[in-house]
Amino acid sequence: MNLYDKPTEAQRAAVDDAITSRHSMRAFLPTPVPRETVEDILRLAARAPSGTNTQPWQVHVLIGAARQRLSDRICAIHEDPAELARHEREYDYYPKEWTSPYLDRRRKVGWDLYALVGIAKTDREAMHRQHGRNYRFFDAPVGLIFSIDRAMGQGSWLDYGMFLQNLMVAARARGLHTCPQAAFTQFHRVIAEELSFKPEQMLVCGMALGYADPAAVENGLVTERADLSEFVRFLED
Repeated sequence: MNLYDKPTEAQRAAVDDAITSRHSMRAFLPTPVPRETVEDILRLAARAPSGTNTQPWQVHVLIGAARQRLSDRICAIHEDPAELARHEREYDYYPKEWTSPYLDRRRKVGWDLYALVGIAKTDREAMHRQHGRNYRFFDAPVGLIFSIDRAMGQGSWLDYGMFLQNLMVAARARGLHTCPQAAFTQFHRVIAEELSFKPEQMLVCGMALGYADPAAVENGLVTERADLSEFVRFLED
């Protein structure tokens, strides 16, 4: 499409579908994703805008034994309460104090997921096991770890979000699904060691990439979105 052409109805619909059909999957098939496909997705994602074209994203693609090694290390810690207590997030992804409506939304998505997979609200052990599936990348064949230079400012983190969104939409356009994962941030020291981060590199998050398992009940979870009236103001006069 020419830069100044008006998109056709089919082109608009394809973009809309890639956006609206994206949601976080929590069970994947073992079907491999060709390296060329991963490279195509990342190349498209890198078209994201960034302040003065700084392009602050750094991507570590884990496949096969490399993915397994990282998962094994983190899962071993996750199952050891004493060791787990030694690992804290390097930065606050979530607020220190939750308020409404954010707390309500957080609780709803958690309870909705647990209901789908048959976990009772009082079954903390089962919740812990379900949370631990994050560190297996939900069995996706491709695990992505994202880092950024510590010198970069808050604006670069905003740019990073646009890069991640591009990546997830490009994946959908190829029949793939993703799950962005802040859960990995607790294990930033393990990840930095395993992936040989330089001192100036800081973990941002992880992401699972692959073909979603259509038989997995947890993949039926589609989160709600607030009505425009809840977050939009039109100022005309």
